[in-house]
Amino acid sequence: MSTVAEEQVLVVPTPVFHEIGHFEGFSDEVDRYLPQLLDCGQLSYRPRGEMEQDPSFKQLIPYAVFRYVEADGTVTLFQYQRGGGVGEARLRAKRSVGVGGHISTLDADAVANSPGGSADVYRQGLQRELAEEVIVESPSRESCIGLINDDLTDVGKVHLGVVHVFDLEQPAVSPREDDIQNASFQPLAKIAAELDGFESWSQIVVRALVDRS
Repeated sequence: MSTVAEEQVLVVPTPVFHEIGHFEGFSDEVDRYLPQLLDCGQLSYRPRGEMEQDPSFKQLIPYAVFRYVEADGTVTLFQYQRGGGVGEARLRAKRSVGVGGHISTLDADAVANSPGGSADVYRQGLQRELAEEVIVESPSRESCIGLINDDLTDVGKVHLGVVHVFDLEQPAVSPREDDIQNASFQPLAKIAAELDGFESWSQIVVRALVDRS
């Protein structure tokens, strides 16, 4: 059995998400969704290999975006191309503005004695994924700006993204993993003009950031 198939990832039943309020694309109602999802009492850890093919569950995914505003006011985002060894085969060779991944039993074990419950597990997962994937050498201010749901793609049907924006004092982010390739900060406007080459979640986030700017 592969490592991916053995990994136990955090999921929520899709009907729970629908009961809170189904949406397609981007929602900025973080306070409506995230606390209820994390405190619904129906979260579980299930084999990732099975969950990738089962749209009756949504895998919760923190999706971190690094933003830097240049002296002249130009908004830039960290962006990269996913390499051939990336865990999700359906995203290979796509460009992305998001860094993150699954919450797993490893994260639950790391905060087993924490009183914060699922919220602390989620936070641990976010921090672990960032530490594994990138090196950030700038102070930053983090804000959770919304959620992504994309039922129009095979990947999106089984995932629910939570978007965290890190506003940096300097554009100092570099890859830690070989699968993060051709990384650089690029103007938001340039990325928005080239969206066809980006994964669907990045397209959704970039459009939301353009609308908010």
